[in-house]
Amino acid sequence: MVRRRPGAPTLEEVAAHAGVGRGTVSRVINNAAGVKESTRQAVQRAVEELGYVPNLAARSLAGQRADAVALVLTEPDWRQFAEPFFSEIVRSLGDALADTGMQLMLTLIRSETERQRFLEYARGGRVDGVLLMSVHADDRLPDMLADARLPTVLLGRRSGDEYVSYVDADNVGGARDAVSHLLKQGRTAIATITGPLDMYVAQCRLRGYQDALAQAGLMNSRSWVAESDFSEESGRRAMAELLERHPEIDAVLAASDTTAAGALHALRAAGRRVPEDVAVIGFDDFPLAERTEPRLTTVRQPLEEMGRAMVRLLMEEMEDQSEAWRHVILRTKLVVRESS
Repeated sequence: MVRRRPGAPTLEEVAAHAGVGRGTVSRVINNAAGVKESTRQAVQRAVEELGYVPNLAARSLAGQRADAVALVLTEPDWRQFAEPFFSEIVRSLGDALADTGMQLMLTLIRSETERQRFLEYARGGRVDGVLLMSVHADDRLPDMLADARLPTVLLGRRSGDEYVSYVDADNVGGARDAVSHLLKQGRTAIATITGPLDMYVAQCRLRGYQDALAQAGLMNSRSWVAESDFSEESGRRAMAELLERHPEIDAVLAASDTTAAGALHALRAAGRRVPEDVAVIGFDDFPLAERTEPRLTTVRQPLEEMGRAMVRLLMEEMEDQSEAWRHVILRTKLVVRESS
């Protein structure tokens, strides 16, 4: 039985264990010609006994690329994949990769086991880079990928994500603009339905809501805030809770268009007219916003630009990881429709 040292075995350790040179191990791993069968078998035994996983850097040195990019969604509930945001982002990334010759591989991760399995898969050189989305605050995957020196770009970010490249929208500014619009319409009893508050995007939109109220001299208590998971059903439940706590509500900012659609259902069920009694604003500007009754005022995220920026940053990371981490924050725009 071979005694394993802590950490992943190196190419040099495999070479020493097999009694050959480092270059011979590299040729065997990459199926190169000119290696004796007995030597090849010795190297393969060493790889198996040590549990060696060829990494992306080694494959790159050999001039090989996987020509594939992994899009990783870290969500425990697969229902979230049905939300418009995910499909829109997948489409924009696919369009951005269309001319690169790279394949887009979709991976869903729900557990620590799946997280470890994907890390081993990626470290094995089967993908050239990773695009990450739907990352929660306690998710270790971005750090694990960084430690493995795998080119990685996040959609959005976690608080304090300085040491990873990311593309994000100005969520604070977008929410602030939305609440400022409501205030200009004479609304003063303004509530908000957030996304999951263990996600930085939801924290930022809540902060924008709070900033706008503070600038207007209004300070609502925590009871004016209800949390959702960005889904329509959670928006309906959150709106019902807010109406029960504060029947005087005259406006609400929802953290997504689907959440806002749920809020519209709850308001209709409670006999509240939109926008006469309660104004509603969403976030994203999906096609859904044009189909609600009334049509939804919303904060537009530039999803096409975000997809292109993610692919551009990833390609730069793949070419040269010695450069600084790249951070891109794109502007949002308030789109005013009948709901406000």
